Amino acid sequence: MDEPVFVIHGVGNRDPQAFIATVEALQAAAGTTLVPIYWGDLGADDRFIDLALPSRSAGLRDTPETVAAPAKLLLAALLGEPERPAPGHLPAPLQDAIRHGLDPSQNSGLRDGLGSPDTDQVLETLAEEWPTTRWLSLADDPSLLSETGKAIAHAVAYTLEQEDSWAGLRGGAPVDGTLRSVIRRRLADLDRVAGAAMQTVAGRVNHSLRHRLGPSATRFLGDVLVYQRHRKQIHARVREQIAAVDPELGRHPDRPVRLVAHSLGGVIAVDMATAQEPLWTSSLLTFGSQPAYFHLCDPRGGQLLPYTGHEPVALPNSLARWTNLWQPLDVLAFAASHIFRLADGTSPVDLPLPHSATAGLWTHSVYWNLPELASAISDAMQPPTS
Repeated sequence: MDEPVFVIHGVGNRDPQAFIATVEALQAAAGTTLVPIYWGDLGADDRFIDLALPSRSAGLRDTPETVAAPAKLLLAALLGEPERPAPGHLPAPLQDAIRHGLDPSQNSGLRDGLGSPDTDQVLETLAEEWPTTRWLSLADDPSLLSETGKAIAHAVAYTLEQEDSWAGLRGGAPVDGTLRSVIRRRLADLDRVAGAAMQTVAGRVNHSLRHRLGPSATRFLGDVLVYQRHRKQIHARVREQIAAVDPELGRHPDRPVRLVAHSLGGVIAVDMATAQEPLWTSSLLTFGSQPAYFHLCDPRGGQLLPYTGHEPVALPNSLARWTNLWQPLDVLAFAASHIFRLADGTSPVDLPLPHSATAGLWTHSVYWNLPELASAISDAMQPPTS
């Protein structure tokens, strides 16, 4: 009879019975004997995490002062830290809206008898003022930029109609203080409105994300910190539970173990399989895991050399095969094949799993219920073909 496959859970697991039930369900789906290895009681103490999360007081209004800082941080993350535009540059949707709005053939509000504004002069002036905006210059949404252009074109056209004596707005006239004043005032008004809307939305999203995803993220960070300090204790727990099944498993190359590991459990498995006194592993399947990322940030030691950027890191023969699953929206899942090479010269196998529309944003724990996981376990734990 084949040896059982041991399953190591990841971060934030504090319910051993729930973990056992999850492994039992996975065992039924995979058709392989699975043995849970629970170490969650050695993880971070997360009972009071909520006390560290800022709360919004019922009497505190969302003012620019209260939400500007988190809003800026969130917007920077969402917008990818865009650079401020240099003077003279305008986004295409903004330019198109200006040209359309100031074209007499397209805008019945511009009467031929009054003349039409010099569109190039309007764009030139707007390009000089655009980098001074605090919020609009960060925007790249075509709809927002187009509506901004329409509003500015309307302001210029309206001024031309109402103030016939403002020759500075007529075609062929040089750009003077009147045109610049009209554009600057309207641009400042629009920027304030855009800023207020962005800050309100960003403040609410920031609050929602911290309280909906915050506990999961902080449990992840907490368990990582605890593992870095108490690695030996957690490794001893893993060996103890394997030895409870068979004291010889994993201790010799002729009695290797087979492991399935989620999240930080994958880091634990790789650390143990590549230690100076390794846990001999014939097949490893990780999912939503970070061994490659952690090794790049802080070399794991043991038998592993640091990654130099030239060649993949050679894995010892104590880790014979490795399949690594990742989910597209799981921000805590990383690829392994670019960083590591197995002792036989092949790469670990990275397999993407499809995203389920019902999984939501936090997909780090959805693997357990995916049929693809059970199928991958069955495939990865088969003895290698000669």
